[in-house]
Amino acid sequence: MNVFGSSPKRSHGAAAVITGAGSGIGAAFATELARRGGRIVCSDVDEGSSRATADAIVAAGGQATSVRCDVSQLDDVRQLAEVAQSWLGGPPTLVVNNAGVGAGGAAIGDVEMDDWKWVLGINLWGPIHGCQVFTPILREAGRPAGIVNVGSAAAFGAVPGMAAYNVSKAGVLSLSETLAAELSGTGINVTVLCPTFVKTNIVQAGRISAQSTRLADKLMRWTGFSPERVVRACLDTNDRGGLYCMPQPDARIGWGIKRFTPTVYTRAVGLTNRATT
Repeated sequence: MNVFGSSPKRSHGAAAVITGAGSGIGAAFATELARRGGRIVCSDVDEGSSRATADAIVAAGGQATSVRCDVSQLDDVRQLAEVAQSWLGGPPTLVVNNAGVGAGGAAIGDVEMDDWKWVLGINLWGPIHGCQVFTPILREAGRPAGIVNVGSAAAFGAVPGMAAYNVSKAGVLSLSETLAAELSGTGINVTVLCPTFVKTNIVQAGRISAQSTRLADKLMRWTGFSPERVVRACLDTNDRGGLYCMPQPDARIGWGIKRFTPTVYTRAVGLTNRATT
């Protein structure tokens, strides 16, 4: 018996492909979409973790499979699309470009170039590859579908010491806005998820200085939302046809201030950073 249930909304009964599904937000997307009656292709560079997510869904009565995919490699994403369509029996109806890593703690000029390349390769090129490969497939299918790109409030926050991460997420935001404009009227809705702190393992798994890790851990405990709560808000936003999903009040406030008083916002962020370091 399937314990997940169903509904006529777009996120319900989806044929979904999710990157970075082995943990955190990606695993939460997979589980929530399965609860909504979907069939889920869970991908991750760590095949064991994506398999664990898929196995948990199957054990609960859902339908899921796992595929290894390094989103920084275009050929891997192309292979993911082929495997997904074979297993799903046709094109997906929802693609979640979620795979991401964290890095921070050093100023521009001090950041290692390898860290720039690592972060941009996964956080920015991953969604680019996902959109490049899957958008033509969804468009050709000619039916309602969705694309979710997981960004961050860092896309517009510009917090000092997080340059590579900020730049990668700003790119995801711009990519999503551009794709949404290009797909207007096609029935394919693009949503970019821009949370602040989410209670995941991204800090521990990333390349972040010890001081920044301690601060991020505290902020996650004090103000962070659960991945499940963030994911539900994002899927509901995509169902409504929304482009921006900022599930936390601080993200929405920061977005508003940055849009209307960008210079004041940036100076305030810099002053706040100096006061806390």
